[in-house]
Amino acid sequence: MMFSTFSEDNFQNICDKLAEIDADLSDIISRHGYPPMWTRPNTFETLVHIILEQQVSLASALAALKKLQEKTTNLTPENILKLNDQELRECYVSRQKTVYIRNLASELSEQRLNLDDFELMPDEEVRARLVKLKGIGNWTADIYLMFVLQRTDIFPIGDLAAVNSLKRTKRLPRETSRENLLEIAEQWKPYRTVATMLLWHHYLSSPFRTV
Repeated sequence: MMFSTFSEDNFQNICDKLAEIDADLSDIISRHGYPPMWTRPNTFETLVHIILEQQVSLASALAALKKLQEKTTNLTPENILKLNDQELRECYVSRQKTVYIRNLASELSEQRLNLDDFELMPDEEVRARLVKLKGIGNWTADIYLMFVLQRTDIFPIGDLAAVNSLKRTKRLPRETSRENLLEIAEQWKPYRTVATMLLWHHYLSSPFRTV
């Protein structure tokens, strides 16, 4: 197998390994405990949720998801495709995201895409397949790989909370380049996903969030 995954069996052990190689990550565990093991099921609804989370607050995305769940009863590709533009607007779905979600629904409904296939593919093959879909870029692919497929070695450079938490944890200036941040994350291989979850845990646990 050309990829590794985390689970309840190894998650805290991976956190401990990261703490051994990075004193700042060790400090996060000391101050806040282990992070939650954030995961989501491999479903159409999950990918819709991730699309809704693009460039908005998590609370706004969740509100839209709940509206869609109420409107469809069962959030399937077929039920999404039955909704007209007005019905989707009433669920707080923007015009742009309506296009993305309908396209994803069509791909799945017409069996051009099967999410179960991703579970046996290496990370970069999953990413390549996903980013071919309208409205799915690297951030969405990263979150899917991390939360859904539970791959251990993803650092989502496009995630503002992870990046800002990394800068704070390492006491880096705001203008630190993307390249420098990726270089710092290299030391956490092959566990960059779990390191990111530690960073998110720090971000969410801090009373002085600036993002």
